[in-house]
Amino acid sequence: MSETTSSKPMYGKIFDEVKQLILNKSYGQGERVPSEKELAEAYNVSRITSKKALEMLAAEQLIVRKPGRGSFVADPAVDYMESAISPGTVSDGTVFNSFNHEEKTIGLVITDFGNSYGTGLIYGMEQASRDNDCFLVLRRTFGVPENEEKSIQKLLSLGVDGLIIFPAQGEFFNAEILKLVIGRFPLVLVDRHLKGVAAASISTDNMQAALKGTEYLFDLGHTHISFLSPPPADTTALEERVEGFIQAHAERGIAVDKGLWVSDLTSTLPDSFNDENIEHDISRLISHMQKNPTITALFAVEYNIALLARTAVQRLGLRIPEDISIICFDSPPTPLGSGYAFTHLRQNEEEMGRLAVENVLRIMNGQSVSNKIMLEAQLISGESTSSAKQSISK
Repeated sequence: MSETTSSKPMYGKIFDEVKQLILNKSYGQGERVPSEKELAEAYNVSRITSKKALEMLAAEQLIVRKPGRGSFVADPAVDYMESAISPGTVSDGTVFNSFNHEEKTIGLVITDFGNSYGTGLIYGMEQASRDNDCFLVLRRTFGVPENEEKSIQKLLSLGVDGLIIFPAQGEFFNAEILKLVIGRFPLVLVDRHLKGVAAASISTDNMQAALKGTEYLFDLGHTHISFLSPPPADTTALEERVEGFIQAHAERGIAVDKGLWVSDLTSTLPDSFNDENIEHDISRLISHMQKNPTITALFAVEYNIALLARTAVQRLGLRIPEDISIICFDSPPTPLGSGYAFTHLRQNEEEMGRLAVENVLRIMNGQSVSNKIMLEAQLISGESTSSAKQSISK
């Protein structure tokens, strides 16, 4: 392996060396050249780097990349760019379709999904992948950053052409995401964006959604509202919902009483969902409402927290919505089974999923996409809200 210049990126060095081996006939016409994985191991680089080197060789028509088979030295007598416009055959008789219409594989790294939120995302992505003749490979992280990092590495080792990532909840993003951004690997983030990371993202306009939900409660006469959330974790979605809640108060001239808030609920976090933590959070909410009898409404940042609140209210012997109203983000589309029809802010999950697939495909094709797309949430009136009472006595 030669070192031509220390300033040249590794993909450029790999490109130069493989190109030279092709030109001096070390690899003959139609002969297979090393794969992304083999080059990555030989040069001790990431698959992103070796993939880029092979793409450069294909762009110069030195090799032909055949999905599922590998990369082969091209026949100099064939104009492969012309073949990319209309299907044809290469020198070995193999039918070759457009470079731009090869079947693509997109890796999806997601914390988890369920009936209240996440399943719609998957539906939207799966349908968009069908419409665009590509495949989706899914890995769940359960909100654990270490799982997220390993999932990204595993999907890259499998040779996915792009990634959609629902970042794990936490104070900072993992190094693998930063590597993807620096390496300009096709990447789209969903549900939230990461501060300081110039990656395309698609999410709900959480601030406007929270503002809309809070104004709805104000219109019902509620001014003593308890805001319920997990501990602050520098997660943009949560921060924006807090901002919307506060802004709604400011616009109505209503003082924000953070003493009514509960921001230490942990049982709904992916790695803390167990019976002991659930009971602890319910007891926490019961105690909080007993100490603050002026509360007439609860604003939960997610459906599962709303379920905790509902249980706490019922154990206090109070009625929903006559004694206390509850609003939340997301809710199952039907109350069948164990679902409950909360008044909620419904995120446009399927559209978010569709746009994520379409945008990562655009990035693969060298097209520019919006850095941040935010979708409007819809307020859905349910069974859990009504006009406020003056106070709650217990």
